[in-house]
Amino acid sequence: MAGFVEKTRAYACADEAIDAQRFAYRRMCAAFTPPRSASLEVLDRIIAQVPVRRYRPKGLAPTSGWGWLLYLHGGGWVVGDLDSHDFICAELAVALQVTVVAVDYRLAPEHPFPAALQDCLAVWQGLIDQPAGWQLAARPGTVMGDSAGGNLAAALCLALRDTGRPVPAAQVLIYPGLGGSENGASRRECRYAPLLGAQEVQVYQQLYVPATARTNPLALPLLAGDFSRLPPAFVAVAQFDPLRDDGVEYHRRLLAAGVVSELYWGEGLVHGCLRGRHQVPEVDALYAALLDFWS
Repeated sequence: MAGFVEKTRAYACADEAIDAQRFAYRRMCAAFTPPRSASLEVLDRIIAQVPVRRYRPKGLAPTSGWGWLLYLHGGGWVVGDLDSHDFICAELAVALQVTVVAVDYRLAPEHPFPAALQDCLAVWQGLIDQPAGWQLAARPGTVMGDSAGGNLAAALCLALRDTGRPVPAAQVLIYPGLGGSENGASRRECRYAPLLGAQEVQVYQQLYVPATARTNPLALPLLAGDFSRLPPAFVAVAQFDPLRDDGVEYHRRLLAAGVVSELYWGEGLVHGCLRGRHQVPEVDALYAALLDFWS
C-alpha cells in the first residue's frame, strides 16, 4: 500500500489551478490503467446530451438482454472523466458479464450542484426509457460510484424514489462522500491521511455545493430525513480516509430504515485505492467482496 501511495503521489501537482489539477489527475489515472480485455466491446455515445462510454462483452446479448450497471466516477466532482475510471468499468463488464455505462457528468466549479446529478439522472432515465436500443434487460440496473461518484449514486437513488420513478436494483458506494460531520471521528483521525485529507474534502465540497444547497439532501445525502424504500446497498469504506464515517453512517441509517445493506470495512485501505488492483492484497480483497455482492 505504501508503494501504491508513493506512485500516486508522484503525479501530484503543486499548481492549484483547476486545469493543472485535471491534467495531473489524467496523467496519474493513465499510469494505473491497464490494457482492456480483448473480450470487450467499448463504444462512446451520447445520451440526453451527456457523453457516456458503454462497455459490454463481445458476442450476442442474452435473450432477456444484458444486465447493466451505471458507473459514476470519483474525483471530488472536480476532476475525472471517461478515461479516469476506465480500469474498473472494463473489469466489471468482464467479471460480471454485464453492460457498464460510465457517465461523463459536468464538473464543478464551472458546473456546481445540481449539474452533475442532473446529468446522471438524465442518463439513467435514457437507459430506462430505451433499453432495447442498448440491448439491455428491461429491469432496472445497478448504480455504482466511488468517492464523489458514491455521493451521486446515493443522491440518484433518493431523487428517483422521491419522484416515484424506478430505483436501481442496488446501490454500490465505494468510500463515498455523503456530507458527514466535519467534526466526526474519521475527519479528526484521518485529517492528514494519504491521498485525501480532511481539508481537501472540505475544499471539494465547497466547490461542488453552493451555499444555497448546503441543506439539500440531494447534494449531501446524509441530510435526508427518510432512508426507507431505497435500493439494497453495498457500502465500502477505507480505514485511513476522512470520509470513512460517511459510509458507515449511511449504512447504519439504511439498516434503521429497513433497507438491506452490507458494510465492507476496508482495513488498511486508503481513499482512491481502487487503482491498486493486482498491486495491493487489501485492495484485491475489496474487489473480491465487491464481485461477490453480485453473486
